[in-house]
Amino acid sequence: MNDPRCKRHARSCRGGVRPTWAWRVLILAVLLVTARAASSAAGGEDEERRKAPEPEVGLPAYPLPENLIPFVVSANSENRFLIDSESLTTDRDGIVRYTLVIISASGAENISYEGMNCTTAERRLYAMAHADRTWSRARSDRWMKIQMRDYSLNRYHATLFQEYFCPVGVPSQSPDEIRRALRSGGRSWVGGS
Repeated sequence: MNDPRCKRHARSCRGGVRPTWAWRVLILAVLLVTARAASSAAGGEDEERRKAPEPEVGLPAYPLPENLIPFVVSANSENRFLIDSESLTTDRDGIVRYTLVIISASGAENISYEGMNCTTAERRLYAMAHADRTWSRARSDRWMKIQMRDYSLNRYHATLFQEYFCPVGVPSQSPDEIRRALRSGGRSWVGGS
């Protein structure tokens, strides 16, 4: 007991087990795994519903110019952004489906049929239109997170989510409400105005 280390670590001098950093890491890992398992069990039903495959979605008619409603993404963008009012649908799961038309400054058009999940802030591409007015289904059927902090000129998904389709993360009630929001310029329509 004359060893100076024994004064600081008396347990190790008496033959006791001293907890090392490895033991501490092991205990922390067990706690984290247990907490994660409990959280998975609590949200398991939600996760299963989210991962369930979406039934195949029917494609809309090719958009007509008289049905297109413009919306502003950025005053600095030279592109024009429009939604086909006739393609708008909503469902009870908080998904808004729509045809998006983007026209570049040179007149080139990109037309896509997409979905936006207001509950999870995700988007999905269903199909792309061709010049012959036909659709091709998208190869990827994955939902992708909407980048809300995207400050590029073409941040149209975040604009549609925040200003028109899902204000304050709440799904719009009907396609008519969305049309009204698009025509009035966004969030000002929330609350029934």
